[in-house]
Amino acid sequence: MFERIRRWLGLATPPTSVPDSQWARVEAWLPFLDYLDPDDRPRLRRMALEFLAGKQFHGANGLELNDDILLCIALQACLPVLNIGLQAYRDWVGVIVYPGDFLIPRREYDEAGVLHEYEDEVLGEAWEGGPVLLSWFGGEGQPAGVNVVIHEFAHKLDMENGGVDGLPRLRPGMSRQAWAAAFSQAYEDFCGEVDRGAETDIDPYGAEHPGEFFAVVSEVFFEAPHVLQQRFPQVYAQLALFYGVDPAQREALLRGRGWHQPSAC
Repeated sequence: MFERIRRWLGLATPPTSVPDSQWARVEAWLPFLDYLDPDDRPRLRRMALEFLAGKQFHGANGLELNDDILLCIALQACLPVLNIGLQAYRDWVGVIVYPGDFLIPRREYDEAGVLHEYEDEVLGEAWEGGPVLLSWFGGEGQPAGVNVVIHEFAHKLDMENGGVDGLPRLRPGMSRQAWAAAFSQAYEDFCGEVDRGAETDIDPYGAEHPGEFFAVVSEVFFEAPHVLQQRFPQVYAQLALFYGVDPAQREALLRGRGWHQPSAC
């Protein structure tokens, strides 16, 4: 009866055990996981299952969440906290997944005090103290150069320190001054590039706000670490300290062996 109610509500039941063949199938969608040390992969898998057991998943607008989708989201959500810990996600429980981008009603007042109401088309959104909203495309519909899951969960980490301002709760031993110096200069330079209409290898959405810059460069840090390391080496260094991994080193090693990242599904 309880399981039937969960299905009626659209709440997905996470898998309790996963065969190696299924892990391999899902991880093939996420080739950047190869930038982890091989010893970290089993730990990421265990964390993903723990994450699924502690959160409530809801498929919106008719999307049916299967185990592959749940595992794919969980692996990406846990990647940023692999060396931080799931306690960073402890203050909320809901993950809502839409089939593609979706609309969120907005209400804003302009400088004259006039209220404007409109619908904002988004790929994802993280609510402080509330759920994470994600789009799911699958196949070839995924927007190029965007990782919605890592982006929104980076926002959740940012919110741990109060608000979305690009300064998450830093790990012990990290310097707020070094973080601010690296990110403020990089953000200023990046905004200048975007304003000039320059071609960038980093999503120009990062120029919208320092909080968006942190989320966008977090995506790049995990998916294309050499890009971030070459363009903003000080930001890369700070993120390597914060996330506790050095994906560019592993990427260089793999490429030196002739490895090429396959296209994600």
